[in-house]
Amino acid sequence: MQTSSRPDRTPSGAVVEHYYRELVSFLSARLGSRQAAEDVAHDAYLRVLERTDPQQIEHPRAFLYRTALNLVIDRHRRHLLRQAEPLEVLDLDERWHSPAPTQHMQLDQRLALMQKALDELSKPCRDSFLLRKLDGLSHQQIADHLGISRSLVEKHIVNAMKHCRVRMRQWES
Repeated sequence: MQTSSRPDRTPSGAVVEHYYRELVSFLSARLGSRQAAEDVAHDAYLRVLERTDPQQIEHPRAFLYRTALNLVIDRHRRHLLRQAEPLEVLDLDERWHSPAPTQHMQLDQRLALMQKALDELSKPCRDSFLLRKLDGLSHQQIADHLGISRSLVEKHIVNAMKHCRVRMRQWES
């Protein structure tokens, strides 16, 4: 509970989480897909939570929406670019080549750290996150699968993202 009369201007999870359902509905109307809207909302949350700028956010809701809309625009541009690219471009794209051995080792180390962070979570929290990110299930499908409410699934996923982000920063510094 806030004791100050000044509104919270930080991107704290509680403030940002408050707008989750509203943001997903807003994005669903624009993208025509709830699944795509949830993906963009998750990415927007990550961007806001991973923000390193120490300056406080004056209007967290507007900042979250602007971040989400920027992600929608980026997604649309990538889609248009991929449609216009000839298949030969994919052969030249570095992402399709195997990484250098040192880069491969760094990826393995990061993956091990991520697994360690996930192991620290409660089973429902970890399962919600993995079912969403690895299996691509919707929040409702996860809720049905785990026998919990949809809103609890949403909270678990946001909490898992926050926890993993914090732990990865701690271990990598």
